[in-house]
Amino acid sequence: MCLSYDLGYMTVKRLLGSAVACLLLGSGFFAYKAHAQVQNPQQGSVGVQGTISSPPPTQGATISLPRDGQSFNTLPITVSGLCPNDLLVKLFKNNIFAGSQQCTNGSFSIQADLFVGTNELIARVYDSLDQAGPDSNKVTVSFNDNRPGTGPRLTLTSDFAKRGANPGQTLTWPIILSGGNGPYAISADWGDGKAPDLKSVQFPGTFDIEHIYDSSGIYNIIIKATDKDGVSAFLQLVGVANGALSQDNGAAAAKDNGTPGKTRIIWQPAALAIPLIISTFWLGKRYELKTLKRKIEQGDRPF
Repeated sequence: MCLSYDLGYMTVKRLLGSAVACLLLGSGFFAYKAHAQVQNPQQGSVGVQGTISSPPPTQGATISLPRDGQSFNTLPITVSGLCPNDLLVKLFKNNIFAGSQQCTNGSFSIQADLFVGTNELIARVYDSLDQAGPDSNKVTVSFNDNRPGTGPRLTLTSDFAKRGANPGQTLTWPIILSGGNGPYAISADWGDGKAPDLKSVQFPGTFDIEHIYDSSGIYNIIIKATDKDGVSAFLQLVGVANGALSQDNGAAAAKDNGTPGKTRIIWQPAALAIPLIISTFWLGKRYELKTLKRKIEQGDRPF
């Protein structure tokens, strides 16, 4: 008799214990979630950035000037034409990189040097993933060198057509110089209205030019090298001063950096668990009354 009553009592305790456990577990889980939800990125964290691939450009540039078969006696020349907006235009002479410009308003204009003799000019567009579009029309021009002497003509080129740095940081650009007779005077007009940077280079080879942009933007850079005989070479490039990081994002990240998470009490789990506790208690009470009634009907003592 007592055993049956104890079983009913233990059943009620188990039901009540399960309900309380659900309440505590739910509150603890949501409190942990509130503790874990901190803003990222944090100091010392590693960000992963991906780039969605896209097809290369399908529309190429068109060279309008100079005209095919034109001959020149002075340098630099201007190569201009049409291009798809926002793409980088690279100019090649006899398959050697000769200058670049970002396409704006559907056109480009590049100051370029030439080799002595015949030069085949081709403009090629590139997207932000450095995927090349189709070649432009080929324009063949010639350059007649009237300078005295027979040494190799001075030329400038670079492995980079476009290069950037954040405003206020140093942008370093390696330039390749060949031919001519040293020493060389180098002038770099960075396109931001400041006076050109000047430096002296003693021997052919690779040298670095450096500059700091004050404001974000895209700039046309004109580099000129002149050797001791007064012979000059030219190269046009695209400099980019990247936009500054968002101040709002930086402030939010700084606010949460190194700050311990705060545990917050979430009321939703308690609101869900209270009806469960009440219903469980009611079912247990009903079960207890039925058990006592059955015992009385059977003539047993309830205790």
